[in-house]
Amino acid sequence: MQADKLIMFRNRLAKVWRHLAKQAKRQGISCYRIYDHDLPEFPFCIELYGDKLYVAEYKRQHGMTEEEHDEWTERSLEVMTEVLGISKENMFLKLRQRKPGRLGQYQKYDEVQHEFEVEENGLKFIVNLSDYLDTGLFLDHRITRQMVKEQGSGKKVLNLFAYTGSFSVYAAAGAAEEVVTIDLSKTYLNWAERNMQLNGFTDAAKYKVVHADVKQYLKTIPPDYFDLIIMDPPTFSNSKRMEDILDIQRDHVTLINQCMAALKAGGILYFSTNFRKFELCKEKINASGIKDITKATTPFDFEGKLFRWCFYLVK
Repeated sequence: MQADKLIMFRNRLAKVWRHLAKQAKRQGISCYRIYDHDLPEFPFCIELYGDKLYVAEYKRQHGMTEEEHDEWTERSLEVMTEVLGISKENMFLKLRQRKPGRLGQYQKYDEVQHEFEVEENGLKFIVNLSDYLDTGLFLDHRITRQMVKEQGSGKKVLNLFAYTGSFSVYAAAGAAEEVVTIDLSKTYLNWAERNMQLNGFTDAAKYKVVHADVKQYLKTIPPDYFDLIIMDPPTFSNSKRMEDILDIQRDHVTLINQCMAALKAGGILYFSTNFRKFELCKEKINASGIKDITKATTPFDFEGKLFRWCFYLVK
């Protein structure tokens, strides 16, 4: 391996680490992204979760033999240890295949389940850096979650495609009257329930968790019921558990309009998508106001690197 390239990686990592660590400390944030494919020769996504490091290598045609790649990986991890001061025992390495949508496909390097708690804005979340497609906490929606908390007081809140329920936790922490969490995955719904319980939100009548296909569930909601809805769907899904395929560009107008029908007058929808080429068909949407809040919801550790859209829609 060329020593000059490793030095280049070390210098880049040290520079971003100095910059981001200061901002994180100032904001009291312990989970944030440090590096994301900054240098083409080192295609890693590196995130800090408390005292542990999540390292995902984007799969690509690197032209190395298996032995050469192992050595390259080892040297790269040594640089991370040196710069970030985190031991290899606290690093979790995955190979990530770039695919459409938010979740990539991982090869497991560490088969041992490793769950632990992290804190964000005074709330607790369970993360797992070794066993699932993602860690359990999407760091790019940190600001959006806080917005939901601030607007949740006394509101009926619906969290669609909820994943591990972080938006639900924030809504409950904002004194929401009711929080309904919907996902097609029982694994993630169970995770969401545990996140709620971890933060003391245990009233099953007030905090409902529903196993359902969102496209079908939206058809069953009584009109003018919810005050606030969060919808962050995958770009594409053809899960066998769904009655239909989900294509967010094709389906977003229908999904958004169904959410609008479920909202009370003046109700709010936060809609987000990771589809880079996404185009919102505003003229077909039944909203009194639509605002692109992508920039406003981009955290400091994702500036210039965030490839998702976020919209604020009012009924």
